[in-house]
Amino acid sequence: MLKKPVALICLLSTCWVYGVQAQVHEYVLDNGLKLIVKEDHRVPVAISQVWYKIGASYEESGRTGLSHVLEHMMFKGTADYPGNEFSRIMAENGAQENAFTGPDFTAYYQKLEKSRLNISFKLEADRMRHLKFDPEEFSKEREVVIEERRLRYDDKPTSLAYETFRATAYQTSPYQNPTIGWPADLKHLTLDDVRDWYQQWYAPNNAVVVVVGDVEPTEILALAKQYFGALKPATVTPPRVRPEVPQRGIKRVTIKRPARLPYLLMGYKVPVLNHAAPGEEWEAYALELLAYVLDGSSSARLTRELIRGEEIANSLNTSYDPYSRLEGLFTFSGIPTQSHSIEDLENALRQQVKRLQTSLVATEELKRVKAQLMAEKIYEQDASFNQAMQIGLLESVGLDWRLMDSYIERLSAITPEQVQQVAQKYLVDDGLTVGVLEPLPLDMKDSS
Repeated sequence: MLKKPVALICLLSTCWVYGVQAQVHEYVLDNGLKLIVKEDHRVPVAISQVWYKIGASYEESGRTGLSHVLEHMMFKGTADYPGNEFSRIMAENGAQENAFTGPDFTAYYQKLEKSRLNISFKLEADRMRHLKFDPEEFSKEREVVIEERRLRYDDKPTSLAYETFRATAYQTSPYQNPTIGWPADLKHLTLDDVRDWYQQWYAPNNAVVVVVGDVEPTEILALAKQYFGALKPATVTPPRVRPEVPQRGIKRVTIKRPARLPYLLMGYKVPVLNHAAPGEEWEAYALELLAYVLDGSSSARLTRELIRGEEIANSLNTSYDPYSRLEGLFTFSGIPTQSHSIEDLENALRQQVKRLQTSLVATEELKRVKAQLMAEKIYEQDASFNQAMQIGLLESVGLDWRLMDSYIERLSAITPEQVQQVAQKYLVDDGLTVGVLEPLPLDMKDSS
């Protein structure tokens, strides 16, 4: 059990109380299931999340989309609760429930009144090892996913461009594959493929149960032992590591598609906390801070200078995730104004990068950006669901949930020199991929 001390965080003239009376309890059952309980007694509600350490980045070539299709099948019943009984019982008990699949994890959650938590545990434990695989239901869900892919990617030019961009940026990393799967792979997935995937990865010793809310930890532990304790562990063999090979120069890809506007994507290969060398963990925090210098608020550089100032772009975004399982990308995306081209926008973004490499961020600007970022992270803690998400995400990618307790301290310690160092080291052409959506007339027939 960890009782986190109260910390007063002050930057500029603003202060926040961080970590107020937060208590986190961690347990491991005999079968390997990890249970993490965080008390939050403000309202009589509990968030229950079951995280499996399996996602799209674990999948083999030719069988992409497995994890997401299995997520759909998890709602199709067991011997004790057939058909749609899971969702019916949850609704009957006033629960909000759903699931999501990512590159590194698959998670299932419920938000419910705290006295109903036993129902969540009972049903989640049942489908963890006793899922039924009906051929007819599998065929239906596979078609549902294929249609979902068509609507979210194939028929959406910017999403298709982003998918192609990532597949170009990564040469050997499984992050080159979309979480939803490639079209041909989805069409050829079999029931046996999905059943084998379930039996291989859905086991108590490959799962983390996170509960946040108005709960007593010892009671939650008793419930976990009652419902999950009898489940047998599986032999979980970590997937082969497929590290990304070094990039030796700029990669460029053009995607031609009927669309209204052009779209630019730029991505640099960057490290994440999972693969930071000892003593170099600060780089991930410096990169996150760098992203916020550029695009953390309406007063950040990209909005202030390229959208409102020079009016080169209609929209711009910067993205970096320090918590992924494998090496990641520091990404820019944007749409130029009608009076400017994709080339103008790329050049403007390159100038922004060069400025970070050659000039230190002013101390006052960095303080202001830190204040904004810290406030955002602290305010996220107001929601129990976000608290559970942070714990589950860190644990599912192989990091320790306690990292979230040191986030503010580590971010506060980053200097302007360190921001400049990561810009010089990683935002370089040898690690850059550029993707361009080149719009074709909207009435042009798509031949794909």
